[in-house]
Amino acid sequence: MSWTPCENGSTIGTAGSESGVILRDEEHEMGARITLEECGHPPFAIIYGVHGMTTHTAFAATETEAGDAYEAIKAEIEALLDLMPEADAEPEAKERFHEAISSLRSRY
Repeated sequence: MSWTPCENGSTIGTAGSESGVILRDEEHEMGARITLEECGHPPFAIIYGVHGMTTHTAFAATETEAGDAYEAIKAEIEALLDLMPEADAEPEAKERFHEAISSLRSRY
């Protein structure tokens, strides 16, 4: 599974959804995105989501904290994508996926 710069890197340095300046912005080939913005207050925002499923924003006080959280969230999103059920999946598979999303959101 691979992450690539969103829009070939053209979003870096532009205004992001939290009104900050985008420092990092990547998309996953299976339909996810993560963006790191330098905002002001709070100093950093990490916006992440799985297309069509969830979008969430986490905040960090320092650039180091933001970078660490960014990498941890990316890894967790990859695990989520592995759990993503097909439309006709059993209810238990869908429930596991939604529990994993809730768990991620509660930590970040």
